[in-house]
Amino acid sequence: MPTTRDYYEILGVEKTAPADDIKRAYRRLAMKYHPDRNPGDEEAEAKFKECAEAYEVLSDDQKRQRYDQFGHAGVRGAQAGAAGHDFSRMNVDDIFSMFNDIFGGSGGGRRSGRGRTPRGYDLETLVELTLEEVLTGVEKEIEITRLDVCEMCNGSGAKPGSSPTTCQTCGGHGQVVQAGFGGMFRMQTTCPTCKGRGTIITDPCPACRGKGRSPKDRKLVVSIPPGVAEGNAVRVRGEGEPPPPEVSPDGTGQRGDLHVVVKIAQHDLFTREGDDLLLEMPLTFSQAALGAHVEVPTLDTEPATVVIPKATQHGALFRIDAAGLPNLRSGRRGDLLIRTKIEVPKKLTKKQEELLRAYAETEQGVEVLPEHHGFWSKIKDALGG
Repeated sequence: MPTTRDYYEILGVEKTAPADDIKRAYRRLAMKYHPDRNPGDEEAEAKFKECAEAYEVLSDDQKRQRYDQFGHAGVRGAQAGAAGHDFSRMNVDDIFSMFNDIFGGSGGGRRSGRGRTPRGYDLETLVELTLEEVLTGVEKEIEITRLDVCEMCNGSGAKPGSSPTTCQTCGGHGQVVQAGFGGMFRMQTTCPTCKGRGTIITDPCPACRGKGRSPKDRKLVVSIPPGVAEGNAVRVRGEGEPPPPEVSPDGTGQRGDLHVVVKIAQHDLFTREGDDLLLEMPLTFSQAALGAHVEVPTLDTEPATVVIPKATQHGALFRIDAAGLPNLRSGRRGDLLIRTKIEVPKKLTKKQEELLRAYAETEQGVEVLPEHHGFWSKIKDALGG
């Protein structure tokens, strides 16, 4: 049965999410719940199909519009039609063949077309950068876990000393032909017995349990260029997974790519606005009224000096040219924007209060509270002391 859960909730995105975010979320979840990574886990396979159903709707502008307006009722008819899919009955290989464009483009996914080199899955990982690292660029060591060719069976899935046998259902082709609508047309699908491999493992390899692939840890250093933004991805070619065993048991072919997605850590002082940086700078009343030379921090090693003119108001903006972040394409640096924030002291010395009261007397139409004598002075006055 098709899912009744909210599609946006399934993919973990907001309803206003752009298409790239939806694609990225689906790719991450599809790789997480793929049955090859969760052998025998029916719950993972169900989630895998559920994610595919959500993406099939939200990746199509017209279907997404109908879904936003009418909910599941607005897209059920379209999914039941000739162009639709019943994800609860589909083989997981068929789901991946539908969306192989987002798993590495041409040839990506579980299968390659005729004459094409078999290609493995793309992978995705997250790396967090500071604004200082965005400024200069950085090399980051990352660690990933990916499925690789089993070293014990060399990807065959069979126990060493044994061999897979030809699948009797498909005759070793990995595909079966089914007739539909009273024999009016024929449809070729993945063999349900061997899952497309063309062979059956009767004596499975103990290391990979007949899968031909086993998880392996991989460490590598990735170069992140200056100026990257939140959500940018650095592609590391050939660091994804080898072609799946039903396409290339020994892994011969083209590996997928690794997509390193950038996340920017929040800075204590600066807020990023494109290539510009924004700094909230506190000023005292006297600095704002009389003017001052104020040193402000920058992402560079040296601070900068800003001239604050007399009568500067709260929220005034000052700009330091080329003290922001570099543009990813041109390398040209943005600016540092300084917004003033006039602070009122929480405590005043007796001298400061006297001076302010004297100043208040010079202001026309301005009244201030009388001098505060303290709690015990009020008690004393009340008792007639």
